[in-house]
Amino acid sequence: MTTIIESLDAAAAYGAAVRPRINGFPYLAEALRAAGVTKYFFDIPSSTAIYATDEGDVLRPGRLIRTERSIIPPFDPDRLVAAIRTDQRGESTFSDFVEESFLSGVIRYEVDTTAHTCTYIGTHGESHVEEYPAVHLSHQLSSPA
Repeated sequence: MTTIIESLDAAAAYGAAVRPRINGFPYLAEALRAAGVTKYFFDIPSSTAIYATDEGDVLRPGRLIRTERSIIPPFDPDRLVAAIRTDQRGESTFSDFVEESFLSGVIRYEVDTTAHTCTYIGTHGESHVEEYPAVHLSHQLSSPA
């Protein structure tokens, strides 16, 4: 029997392997959805993810992007959108994207794999929602049994 953690690890690895350099995020999100993830939450300062599934919720601890006290910049949707577009063009690493999101005043984002949305949230409830296209993966992963 496969555990949800093993399924998520396999889905993340598969999504990373099949995602194109340009506009690759939907492939990772679809691989996670196929493994049973309905939503996931990413905390920017700690790079920690929480994956919500019908089988149970999974915490994937990250590492701090700052090791000292820092001022969080004000929410800047224009800077955020520029960071998103740079990432979509394949011109940044995930670490670069996380850093630029922080500098845009984002403290977390929430991905809804059913609605195909990613909502970026600031400290005072400000938000920016991005829709991403549905994609088809040639190999579908199954939810854990």
